[in-house]
Amino acid sequence: MDEKEMLRLCRKDDRTAQETLYRLYAPEMLGVCYRYTKSLDDAEDVLQDGFVKVFTQIGQFRGDGALAGWIRRIMVTTAISYLRRHNRYRNQMDFDSQPLHVAVDEVATSKLQTAELMDLVRKLPAGYQTVFNLVGIEGYDHTEVAVMLGISTQTSRSQYSRARAQLMKWVEEWDEKITGAVSNNK
Repeated sequence: MDEKEMLRLCRKDDRTAQETLYRLYAPEMLGVCYRYTKSLDDAEDVLQDGFVKVFTQIGQFRGDGALAGWIRRIMVTTAISYLRRHNRYRNQMDFDSQPLHVAVDEVATSKLQTAELMDLVRKLPAGYQTVFNLVGIEGYDHTEVAVMLGISTQTSRSQYSRARAQLMKWVEEWDEKITGAVSNNK
Protein backbone atom coordinates (compact mmCIF):
# COMPACT_ATOMS: atom_id res chain seq x y z
CA MET A 1 0.00 0.00 0.00
CA ASP A 2 1.39 3.42 -0.92
CA GLU A 3 1.56 6.35 1.49
CA LYS A 4 -1.51 8.14 0.14
CA GLU A 5 -3.64 5.03 0.45
CA MET A 6 -2.28 4.34 3.94
CA LEU A 7 -3.14 7.90 5.02
CA ARG A 8 -6.62 7.68 3.51
CA LEU A 9 -7.30 4.47 5.40
CA CYS A 10 -5.77 5.81 8.64
CA ARG A 11 -8.16 8.76 8.44
CA LYS A 12 -10.96 6.19 8.42
CA ASP A 13 -9.50 4.50 11.54
CA ASP A 14 -8.48 1.40 9.59
CA ARG A 15 -6.47 -0.68 12.09
CA THR A 16 -4.39 -2.42 9.41
CA ALA A 17 -3.31 0.89 7.90
CA GLN A 18 -2.54 2.29 11.37
CA GLU A 19 -0.43 -0.75 12.16
CA THR A 20 1.42 -0.34 8.85
CA LEU A 21 2.11 3.32 9.62
CA TYR A 22 3.25 2.44 13.13
CA ARG A 23 5.60 -0.32 11.96
CA LEU A 24 7.02 1.97 9.30
CA TYR A 25 7.82 4.91 11.59
CA ALA A 26 8.03 3.55 15.16
CA PRO A 27 11.72 2.51 15.12
CA GLU A 28 12.92 5.95 13.99
CA MET A 29 10.52 7.78 16.29
CA LEU A 30 11.57 5.68 19.28
CA GLY A 31 15.06 7.07 18.71
CA VAL A 32 13.63 10.60 18.72
CA CYS A 33 11.75 9.93 21.97
CA TYR A 34 14.79 8.33 23.61
CA ARG A 35 16.86 11.46 23.00
CA TYR A 36 14.55 13.39 25.32
CA THR A 37 14.17 10.87 28.13
CA LYS A 38 16.45 9.17 30.59
CA SER A 39 15.26 5.61 29.98
CA LEU A 40 13.98 3.37 27.22
CA ASP A 41 10.80 2.72 29.23
CA ASP A 42 10.06 6.44 29.31
CA ALA A 43 10.84 6.71 25.58
CA GLU A 44 8.39 3.90 24.86
CA ASP A 45 5.72 5.73 26.90
CA VAL A 46 6.33 8.90 24.87
CA LEU A 47 6.22 6.89 21.64
CA GLN A 48 2.88 5.36 22.63
CA ASP A 49 1.41 8.74 23.57
CA GLY A 50 2.80 10.24 20.39
CA PHE A 51 1.24 7.66 18.12
CA VAL A 52 -2.12 8.10 19.83
CA LYS A 53 -1.84 11.79 18.86
CA VAL A 54 -0.72 10.87 15.34
CA PHE A 55 -3.78 8.71 14.82
CA THR A 56 -6.21 11.20 16.36
CA GLN A 57 -4.72 14.13 14.41
CA ILE A 58 -3.99 12.34 11.11
CA GLY A 59 -6.76 14.35 9.44
CA GLN A 60 -4.72 17.51 10.07
CA PHE A 61 -1.79 16.29 7.97
CA ARG A 62 -2.04 18.32 4.78
CA GLY A 63 0.82 16.71 2.90
CA ASP A 64 2.77 19.97 2.58
CA GLY A 65 5.90 18.24 3.84
CA ALA A 66 7.07 14.73 4.58
CA LEU A 67 4.88 12.54 6.76
CA ALA A 68 7.96 11.56 8.77
CA GLY A 69 8.63 15.21 9.61
CA TRP A 70 5.04 15.74 10.73
CA ILE A 71 5.20 12.64 12.94
CA ARG A 72 8.61 13.72 14.33
CA ARG A 73 7.18 17.09 15.36
CA ILE A 74 4.35 15.34 17.22
CA MET A 75 6.88 13.09 18.97
CA VAL A 76 9.01 16.06 20.03
CA THR A 77 6.05 18.00 21.44
CA THR A 78 4.80 14.83 23.14
CA ALA A 79 8.23 14.30 24.71
CA ILE A 80 8.29 17.87 26.02
CA SER A 81 4.81 17.43 27.50
CA TYR A 82 5.91 14.14 29.07
CA LEU A 83 8.93 15.82 30.69
CA ARG A 84 6.72 18.54 32.15
CA ARG A 85 4.16 16.03 33.52
CA HIS A 86 6.54 13.69 35.35
CA ASN A 87 8.16 14.70 38.64
CA ARG A 88 11.52 13.09 37.90
CA TYR A 89 11.90 15.49 34.96
CA ARG A 90 9.86 18.49 36.07
CA ASN A 91 12.40 19.65 38.66
CA GLN A 92 15.13 19.63 36.02
CA MET A 93 12.99 21.57 33.53
CA ASP A 94 13.24 24.80 35.53
CA PHE A 95 15.27 26.96 33.20
CA ASP A 96 17.40 29.65 34.71
CA SER A 97 18.30 32.57 32.53
CA GLN A 98 21.55 33.60 34.19
CA PRO A 99 24.06 34.68 31.59
CA LEU A 100 26.66 32.13 30.62
CA HIS A 101 30.17 33.27 31.51
CA VAL A 102 32.17 30.49 29.90
CA ALA A 103 32.09 30.25 26.12
CA VAL A 104 33.54 27.14 24.57
CA ASP A 105 33.97 27.21 20.82
CA GLU A 106 36.48 24.48 20.13
CA VAL A 107 35.20 21.18 18.88
CA ALA A 108 36.25 18.17 20.91
CA THR A 109 37.70 15.43 18.75
CA SER A 110 37.01 11.92 19.85
CA LYS A 111 36.50 8.37 18.78
CA LEU A 112 33.32 8.39 20.80
CA GLN A 113 30.60 6.30 19.19
CA THR A 114 27.14 7.74 18.54
CA ALA A 115 25.54 5.51 21.19
CA GLU A 116 28.07 6.63 23.79
CA LEU A 117 27.52 10.27 22.88
CA MET A 118 23.75 9.86 23.21
CA ASP A 119 24.32 8.30 26.64
CA LEU A 120 26.21 11.46 27.60
CA VAL A 121 23.36 13.62 26.29
CA ARG A 122 20.95 11.62 28.49
CA LYS A 123 23.18 12.42 31.51
CA LEU A 124 22.52 16.13 31.08
CA PRO A 125 19.87 17.73 33.29
CA ALA A 126 16.52 17.48 31.52
CA GLY A 127 16.42 21.20 30.66
CA TYR A 128 19.86 21.15 29.02
CA GLN A 129 19.06 17.84 27.33
CA THR A 130 15.80 19.14 25.89
CA VAL A 131 17.27 22.36 24.49
CA PHE A 132 20.33 20.53 23.14
CA ASN A 133 18.12 18.02 21.34
CA LEU A 134 15.81 20.67 19.93
CA VAL A 135 18.61 22.92 18.65
CA GLY A 136 21.55 20.62 18.04
CA ILE A 137 19.79 17.52 16.76
CA GLU A 138 16.30 18.50 15.59
CA GLY A 139 17.49 21.78 14.04
CA TYR A 140 15.02 24.20 15.63
CA ASP A 141 16.25 27.76 16.09
CA HIS A 142 16.30 29.41 19.51
CA THR A 143 13.18 31.45 18.79
CA GLU A 144 11.21 28.26 18.02
CA VAL A 145 12.61 26.54 21.12
CA ALA A 146 11.67 29.54 23.27
CA VAL A 147 8.06 29.32 22.07
CA MET A 148 7.91 25.53 22.48
CA LEU A 149 9.27 25.60 26.04
CA GLY A 150 7.81 28.91 27.20
CA ILE A 151 11.24 30.43 27.87
CA SER A 152 13.14 33.42 26.47
CA THR A 153 15.37 33.13 23.43
CA GLN A 154 18.34 34.09 25.61
CA THR A 155 17.53 31.27 28.03
CA SER A 156 17.44 28.84 25.12
CA ARG A 157 20.84 30.07 23.93
CA SER A 158 22.25 29.86 27.44
CA GLN A 159 20.92 26.34 28.05
CA TYR A 160 22.28 25.17 24.70
CA SER A 161 25.71 26.69 25.38
CA ARG A 162 25.84 25.13 28.82
CA ALA A 163 24.80 21.74 27.45
CA ARG A 164 27.48 21.93 24.72
CA ALA A 165 30.12 22.98 27.23
CA GLN A 166 29.21 20.11 29.58
CA LEU A 167 29.19 17.59 26.75
CA MET A 168 32.57 18.79 25.48
CA LYS A 169 33.98 18.51 28.98
CA TRP A 170 32.72 14.94 29.29
CA VAL A 171 34.03 14.05 25.83
CA GLU A 172 37.44 15.49 26.67
CA GLU A 173 37.48 13.52 29.95
CA TRP A 174 36.51 10.41 28.02
CA ASP A 175 39.32 11.07 25.49
CA GLU A 176 41.84 11.55 28.29
CA LYS A 177 40.71 8.33 29.96
CA ILE A 178 41.01 6.39 26.68
CA THR A 179 44.34 8.01 25.75
CA GLY A 180 45.69 7.25 29.22
CA ALA A 181 44.54 3.64 29.01
CA VAL A 182 46.19 3.23 25.58
CA SER A 183 49.45 4.81 26.86
CA ASN A 184 49.49 2.53 29.90
CA ASN A 185 49.03 -0.57 27.74
CA LYS A 186 52.14 0.16 25.64
